[in-house]
Amino acid sequence: MTKIAIFASGSGSNFESIMSQIEAGHLPNIEVTALYTDQVNAYCIERARKYHLDVHINELKNFDSKADYERKIIEWLTTEKVEWIILAGYMKLIGENILNAYQKRIINIHPSLLPKYRGKDAIGQALNSGDKITGTTVHFVDSGMDTGEIIEQRTCEIKPDDTKEQLEERIKAIEHELYPEVISKIIQ
Repeated sequence: MTKIAIFASGSGSNFESIMSQIEAGHLPNIEVTALYTDQVNAYCIERARKYHLDVHINELKNFDSKADYERKIIEWLTTEKVEWIILAGYMKLIGENILNAYQKRIINIHPSLLPKYRGKDAIGQALNSGDKITGTTVHFVDSGMDTGEIIEQRTCEIKPDDTKEQLEERIKAIEHELYPEVISKIIQ
């Protein structure tokens, strides 16, 4: 059984997608030790309760430095014997302490066809770009903003009359299929 930790900052729809795949038996050799979040009011916490999962809430503002913040996270990860970190809408750059402790064992999903539209509001950037296609990317995490080695991508058409919300829903649907598949391939 491979132990993973899932990091999320928002609604947690990718987190829930992964958890539902585990419950359905599609990721049989994976155990999620806890949800890690940096937002005390994030909806992902409610989703974690549905699965009776431990939640670690760790706000950067409660620490003197990012290094202290990450030391606390590493302490929890070590105690739980976590082998892989899965970022699912985690909105903080991972610092060097965690990167060094989990080299090539942190993956992220981002709602664009990287290297295009890194960082925040990738869907809005794609929608306003005039591009006809966008998508989602699963990648290894490095010290940059969505710059790590690409593992797999899937495309999504940008329709002429799309709203940001419509495009986001279609991309999320693709992410909810792609991320568990990639996790299965890489970790199992």
